[in-house]
Amino acid sequence: MAVLVTGGAGYIGSHMVYALTDRGEDVVVLDNLSTGFAWAVSPRAKLIEGDIGDAELVARLIREYDVQAIIHFAGSIIVPESVENPLKYYDNNTGRTRVLLQQAVKGGVKHFIFSSTAAVYGIPEQNPAFEDTPTAPINPYGRSKLMTEWMLQDTAKAHDMSYVALRYFNVAGADPQGRTGQSTPEATHLIKVACQTALGQREEMAVFGTDYLTPDGTCIRDYIHVSDLIAAHVDALDHLRGGGAPGVFNCGYGHGYSVLEVIDTVREVAGHDFKVKMAPRRPGDPPELVAGADKARATLGWRPRHDDLKEIVASAYAWERHLMERNG
Repeated sequence: MAVLVTGGAGYIGSHMVYALTDRGEDVVVLDNLSTGFAWAVSPRAKLIEGDIGDAELVARLIREYDVQAIIHFAGSIIVPESVENPLKYYDNNTGRTRVLLQQAVKGGVKHFIFSSTAAVYGIPEQNPAFEDTPTAPINPYGRSKLMTEWMLQDTAKAHDMSYVALRYFNVAGADPQGRTGQSTPEATHLIKVACQTALGQREEMAVFGTDYLTPDGTCIRDYIHVSDLIAAHVDALDHLRGGGAPGVFNCGYGHGYSVLEVIDTVREVAGHDFKVKMAPRRPGDPPELVAGADKARATLGWRPRHDDLKEIVASAYAWERHLMERNG
């Protein structure tokens, strides 16, 4: 029996694959390598280059490897791009996931774990946002993910499949053992961009919006270490295997940091200043987004261990230095 990890060569997916192989699971990775890297995949996993929208390929992998669980990361994740190119997001994140889900049902897959997003909440009236906070996404990225949550909910009612959807807040950091991290050069994650700027890979970085109704005028986000996020996936898999009920769970720490606070932390870790310019707001960015994550702790038994912004930044900074050495 194997676990199929889609997008397992990407940032979060590659951490998932290492976590699964570390615990002795048989893992098959399906990734089209459009943004992922083959070298980021654990050598103990089987990597298949292909697309989740390829129904014949998905069906073959489920059959050949006796896939009993799918952990689904593959998709597009850049909010501003989703505003500019919404049909790409409805194709990659919703349409192709429907194909994957259909083949999972046909192949008798019992468990499905989905990487959703806090973007489904849009601009919540109150923070933190809890799982029962009304969903009102303000961009195609959030809508495309919410549609998949609905598909999972309906599919679980109609078929013998159970699921967990994990709503990520802002994922950052890298594997503490230095095996993988956020490796896409043009990734838009704030902490990665700030670390690249501190290391001289970018001449400057931009702060998008300084007039939000927050203490320092910049957006506030709940930053979660990627290792803690992956631990929630492992707990979700054990929950489903143990007969746990389907559900949606937030993944965050319950408190946030502003853009300027994050940049100051990167300066502290780097030990020097770097150039930051102020820029207009980007479309689709809520002023504040913080997780209410008590449900994951209570139901999944999730126990985060890396709730420290400086630790998150330090691991991300170390990974950027590693990439510089790796790429010469």
